[in-house]
Amino acid sequence: MKKLALATVLAATASTAMAGSYAKDDVVMEPVVVVEETQQSSSSAGILIPLVLLAVVAAAVSAD
Repeated sequence: MKKLALATVLAATASTAMAGSYAKDDVVMEPVVVVEETQQSSSSAGILIPLVLLAVVAAAVSAD
């Protein structure tokens, strides 16, 4: 019984002693910056499709 208790105490102290380290980490990784170039589009591209749809709807309404 004493051996089992001694083994338990040694296992518990050994696992907590190995949990951390006082050694300084010298590994420093620089962050990677990813720059993506985007194509410039005209500012009217976002309004072109709604205007075309509005013209189609207006033509369909006036055809009746």
